[in-house]
Amino acid sequence: MDISSTGLRVLRQIAESGSFTAAATRLGYTQSAVSRQAASLERSAGTALFERRPDGVRLTPAGLTLLRHARTILDCLTAAERDLTGTVPRTELVRLGLFLSAGAAILPLSLTRLAATDPQITVTTTEGTTPSLIRALRAGSIDLAVLTSRPPHRPLDGESPRLHVETVMDTELVVAVPSTGEFAGRTAVHVEELVDVPWIAAPASNAEPLLGVWPGLPGRPDIVHCARDWLTKLQLVAGGFGVTTVPSRLSPVLPPGVSLLHVEGAPPEIRRVLVARLPGRPTPAITAVTRAVTSIT
Repeated sequence: MDISSTGLRVLRQIAESGSFTAAATRLGYTQSAVSRQAASLERSAGTALFERRPDGVRLTPAGLTLLRHARTILDCLTAAERDLTGTVPRTELVRLGLFLSAGAAILPLSLTRLAATDPQITVTTTEGTTPSLIRALRAGSIDLAVLTSRPPHRPLDGESPRLHVETVMDTELVVAVPSTGEFAGRTAVHVEELVDVPWIAAPASNAEPLLGVWPGLPGRPDIVHCARDWLTKLQLVAGGFGVTTVPSRLSPVLPPGVSLLHVEGAPPEIRRVLVARLPGRPTPAITAVTRAVTSIT
């Protein structure tokens, strides 16, 4: 096969982004250039590498096989560049991805513990939804991911080989409400009372669920504000502009003016926090970061 490093980088970015358009944006290419690289890869491989679906682009089994080799090849090229330029990393780097509320609830404590036990390790972080982080993990753009799942906790994706997953904790989903007004002084709310309240939610796509609205809410939710940033969402709640769902684990970092209510009249919504990586033997640095994350409970 005659495959360029550029083609392998395009393959990896398509796998992570889930579309040719998003891959082109992140790489700084035109969409037509990415499409040409994808077509060239398929010609060289002699088989289909990409599956076009209504919710985006996914790699075929052959594409996933090539991706596994692409990660190794691109890592070797990076190492060769370091050797040729004489730049020796002074620390071990671990690229960590986290779902949107884990930054406030999990990251600071984990990094504090890591700094005390393994100061030679540097962690870089990126936020995303669980589906986008799984794609990044499969693509090799991150080394470790803190993810969330809901019962019955099926495998995180249908790809093979399965990701290596460890459980960090289970946390209950609750509703964040203004401390004054309609729900002042309460510790619980019936699900029927939430039907007509204004909601603050994160934007959704075809592949990712709407975040911030109680699952299974009777009727259509009245979404008045859309925001991904948790600080924005909680400050809007504190100002009396709506309510949103949060994991109860966020309670220590709530801003003034926000209260958490358990939901009655509906099955409890339990979210499992997981840390995932690609299968195989992890590096000592990845093991140390995993240990720091899983020891916060």
